[in-house]
This record gives sequence, C-alpha cells and structure tokens, in this order.
Amino acid sequence: MRFAAYEHQHRRRVALAREDGTLLPLPGVSSLTALIAEGDGLPGLLAAGAAALDAPPGPHVSQVRLLPPLQPASIRDFVTFEEHVEGVRRSVEGTGGVPEQWYAAPAFYFTNPHAVHGPDDAISVPPGSAVLDFELEVGAVVGREGRDLTPEQAREHIVGYTVFNDWSARDLQSAEMKVGLGPCKGKDTATSLGPYLVTADELEPYRDTDGFLRLALTASVNGVTVGEDLLSHMSWTFEEMTAYASRGTRVVPGDVLGSGTCGNGGCLAELWGRRGVQTPPPLKPGDTVSLTVEALGTLTNTVVPGVEPVPLPPARRRSRERP
Repeated sequence: MRFAAYEHQHRRRVALAREDGTLLPLPGVSSLTALIAEGDGLPGLLAAGAAALDAPPGPHVSQVRLLPPLQPASIRDFVTFEEHVEGVRRSVEGTGGVPEQWYAAPAFYFTNPHAVHGPDDAISVPPGSAVLDFELEVGAVVGREGRDLTPEQAREHIVGYTVFNDWSARDLQSAEMKVGLGPCKGKDTATSLGPYLVTADELEPYRDTDGFLRLALTASVNGVTVGEDLLSHMSWTFEEMTAYASRGTRVVPGDVLGSGTCGNGGCLAELWGRRGVQTPPPLKPGDTVSLTVEALGTLTNTVVPGVEPVPLPPARRRSRERP
C-alpha cells in the first residue's frame, strides 16, 4: 500500500494512494505519524488502508498539495554506500579512501526533524552557502518501539519506506567538520521526504538473497540524469541499521532512518571528488532536482534564494588566568 499526506481545501488529510493517482482518504486521520504510533506497526497501518478501500474516493493527486508523508519523531541519517564515502571524502574533506572505522558499524548522525519538506516544496539556499548539493537516499520508517533489537527482530519494526533527499551545504559542512563535530549547519536547513510512504510488504519482491532491496535509483538536475545506482549496493541492510540504532536506546514509531547517499552520482560532491572539478556545478536558485526510486516514486524540489546569515562575532579569545 502507498500512503500520502496532503492538503486540500485548507484541510490536512492522510489517504491511500491508488496507482491511478486517486486518493482514498482515511476517515478521521490527519497524521500518518500518529496512525503509525497507534496501530502497532505494519499490521495496524495495513488495516487502516484496507478500511479506506471502502471509503468514497477523494481528489486526484494532481489536485492537492502533497505534504511529507509523515513528520518524523527523529531522523538518523546513515552512510552505507562505500562509493559515496570515497568520493565525498575527496571532495569535502580533501582526503581519499575509506577509513577503516567505517567498516566496523553503520555510522549515522542525527539531522533536523523540524526542517522536513515534501514533494514540490521550494528549498531555500542555506544562509551563507554557495555550494548546495542534493543527496539521493531511501528512508526506512520505524513503526513499533524497540530497544536492543536483533536484525531479525528489527524487520518487524520497519513499517515502510520513502524517498529521502538530504540537502547539503558542502562549503559549510567542510568548514564545520574541521572542528571534529557535525555536520550541523551544513545539513539541517532541509530534508525532503515523499511522495509516498510505501509499506514494507510491497518491497518484499525486490529483496535479494542477502536481504538487500534491489531498487533502481536515479537522480536528475533540470531533467538531465547525473546519477544512477542500486539500493542493494548498501553495505548494511535496513534491518541491521535499525538494530544498531536501537543499541542501548529506543527507536520509536515515526523515526526515520536514511540509507545514506548512493554511489555513482547520488550527489554532486561525489562527482566533484572523482573528477577534481565542480562539474556539474553546485545547485543554484531555479535548479530542479528529481530523485526517483523504483517502487517508491519520484521526489522533486526546486531551489530558491535563501536569506543572508544573521551576523555573529567570532569566538572571543578569553583570558585563561585563574584566581
């Protein structure tokens, strides 16, 4: 099943999305995040979708404003594609290769759940940035609370998947990560999700013998394809990522786990690192980015001008005298 959140005639609704684009509203439901939390994961979501099949049809998807399919409780963004690590380290950090520590566990950072955008939303250039980039990913959505899960247990906690764009200000990211923390302002201005949440059972036919989802990924800028890859080139499965995320803590309904950026042009920085020049150039106002994931749909956004950064002083070099 495919679920969409949308705004129509000043009302926010959640609906089952048919293949022809007709939306079947879920009676009394205005938040997919709340529905997932109340329904105990995938079985509850499928039951709600089945009930919508008997409801009167709503508007066509072309007649509404699609919203992010859910408002995440938190967003962990992983880095699971080896090829991406190689290219971006050359471009952003000025180093090559893959650090040995990367192979030990599926690393991630927390990004901003309050800066989530939906399909066709305008994306503002982050204040102070001149090197904006997209990142083509898939997000897994947690549907049930869990702690210290095994990968086998984690499969029952993933309710569905959506297309994920981790917008990145590469110049800000490169500068701030020299401090040894981050990324922070290089990443937290915008994350796009959508157009749908596709339930986990729909993707089982794409699962290979190693447990990876073999989905075709394509990124284009202004209609020109710049990257293509397979989701099955991840080095960890979503179940393994979810298990790691739950280690020593909780995952809760509505948490989103990003796959990390795919290789072979899943972002511009990887191409810059490989080619040694910024070709294609950084994104600018007016550029339109479309990310397509087989079975999940296409997520499109257009870049618009941002605002100037509010001035802040540099750090004060304080006296170290002690009483």
